[in-house]
Amino acid sequence: MLIIRKTGNTDKDFQQLVAKLDEELRIRDGDDHAFYAALNKTGDIRYVIVAYENDLPVGCGSLRAFSTGTMEVKRMYVELDNRGRGIATAILKELESWALELGYTKLILETGINQPEAIALYQKNQYCTIPNYGKYAGMITSVCFEKILS
Repeated sequence: MLIIRKTGNTDKDFQQLVAKLDEELRIRDGDDHAFYAALNKTGDIRYVIVAYENDLPVGCGSLRAFSTGTMEVKRMYVELDNRGRGIATAILKELESWALELGYTKLILETGINQPEAIALYQKNQYCTIPNYGKYAGMITSVCFEKILS
């Protein structure tokens, strides 16, 4: 049974999952990895979700305040052996609920063109493609999304 727990950025299970995510992204991002890695530090992330199955951490996601009314989804990851089972969607739905509880009405996020599974996840969950924002503007390897929460 999947258990989803709210926590913070210093959670050891979250940090271990993020280390695995970074390993995977190092390969997928190729020459662009240093740029993206610099934008994905966890120090300013306050809202973290860790998903557990049989008491083992299997996935994570987080939120970072972006602007008035808007939060940014960060550090979404599900371990390879657990993909395709709805865990990422469960994490994303919990992040959406949490953002609403905190008074936010919009989520934005960035993913890479070399992450087709992530792109499909966001499209499946009614996220709409938007122009690349912030430091991602002009990055042809980035794809940005938003979702208005209700």
